Amino acid sequence: MLPVLDQTDTPLLAAMNHYVTDGVVPFHTPGHKQGKGMHPRLGEIIGRDALALDLALMAELDDLHEAHGCIKDAQDLAAQLYGAEYSFFVVNGTTGGIYAMILTIAGPGDKIIVPRNAHRSIIGGIILSGAIPVFIHPEVDNELGLAMGVTPQTVEEAIRKHPDAKGVLIINPTYYGVATDLKTIVDIIHKANMVALVDEAHGPHLMFGDGLPVQALDAGADMCAQSTHKIIGAMTQCSLLHCRADRISVPRLKAMLQLVQSTSPNYILLASLDVARMQMATEGRSLVNKAIALSNKVRDEINRIPGLYCFGEEKIGNPGVYSLDPTKITVTVKGLGLKGAEVERILRHDYKVQVELSDMYNVLFLITLGDGEEEARIMVDALRDMAVKYGGKNDFTIINDVYSQIEYPEMPEQVLSPRQALYGQTRMVPFTESAGKICAEIITFYPPGIPLLCPGERISGDVIEYCRKLQDAGLHISGPEDYLLQTVKVVE
Repeated sequence: MLPVLDQTDTPLLAAMNHYVTDGVVPFHTPGHKQGKGMHPRLGEIIGRDALALDLALMAELDDLHEAHGCIKDAQDLAAQLYGAEYSFFVVNGTTGGIYAMILTIAGPGDKIIVPRNAHRSIIGGIILSGAIPVFIHPEVDNELGLAMGVTPQTVEEAIRKHPDAKGVLIINPTYYGVATDLKTIVDIIHKANMVALVDEAHGPHLMFGDGLPVQALDAGADMCAQSTHKIIGAMTQCSLLHCRADRISVPRLKAMLQLVQSTSPNYILLASLDVARMQMATEGRSLVNKAIALSNKVRDEINRIPGLYCFGEEKIGNPGVYSLDPTKITVTVKGLGLKGAEVERILRHDYKVQVELSDMYNVLFLITLGDGEEEARIMVDALRDMAVKYGGKNDFTIINDVYSQIEYPEMPEQVLSPRQALYGQTRMVPFTESAGKICAEIITFYPPGIPLLCPGERISGDVIEYCRKLQDAGLHISGPEDYLLQTVKVVE
């Protein structure tokens, strides 16, 4: 049995502080030499104390790629806190963690089962690995225009059809805080002797709050990547990758992390991971539960504003909705006759309030440990005032009619791997004349943000017709080089 570690320690930060206070005269990178060479325009903003900690690889500060000292100690503390066998610091975002997870289990020609609404980092990891994606559809809430989770039944059917897949990658929770029945899904994956990976970018706080969805490790996942900067207190780009060793080659995972991360990681970012872990270990439950209570209060107040709707527990039990993270405040604004992007602009420029994102029908706010009653009041007051001043611009009937009157096309045939399509010879052709050709880019419509075409898939006449109807309804196109979709990039 491993000894219980002292979660109040911050071994990496302590080593960095020791190096600075030891009075070392640096003749190593970075070139600004603890801030002395940095231009005052930036140096005065960042501060000399912070710049002094912008350090480089040296024996007493360990090596992220061959951790055996203070970085290893910091990672071991994270692993014990979260219940992993191994945890790794990632400083190029959860994107880097997802790349490493995919590269660890899949190579050229290997199948990996992924949701159709996969984040572009998942598609990027598949391209890097040369793997073949087996796409599964998440459930869709047409009222909100949002993709929800994939169901256990959908995962089980994909595994039955593709028993040779190396693993399944699940997005849980979604950007909007929707969680699927992850424990059941992981059990299904393991029963098939496959590896369960979880993109848990939006769930680094789940284990610390009462009533939150189960975190991936507690559901039995083999690997998961968390954006420690999104909800809790690390700096931007900082993430954690956790794993269990039963089904994972840890040496291969380490090699893949070396492949996708800089050889010169920023030590201030690494230290912020060390301290964020300590903060969650010592105060996490009280901080997260405070954010949950504030979120529930905000949701109730927003739902009393005419024209606005903020979904919550009433959605639990719907397809793909097993549980919810209430700290994601999704405000549906179509009752005002406004699009999400319009509301984002109004809030930013009229009220100095910035949302996390907007889509066709919604704007998303994140309530985190950094928010309090005052910030919540400003947000709700802005929404209340906006609802009075604006509204009635758009008629969404035509969009709703499109979804109700036309049938979603069949999943396109995967002819080439996304990697082959990306690196193949390509040309632009008129989209209306592209039937039968192989797509070389992603074409996605919002709502609900599920790609209709991905690289390597054959374009069908049904897909072309469906895309045209969505365009006529005014839906937003994302992904293709020609954002008007008059032309499309195809493989020669």
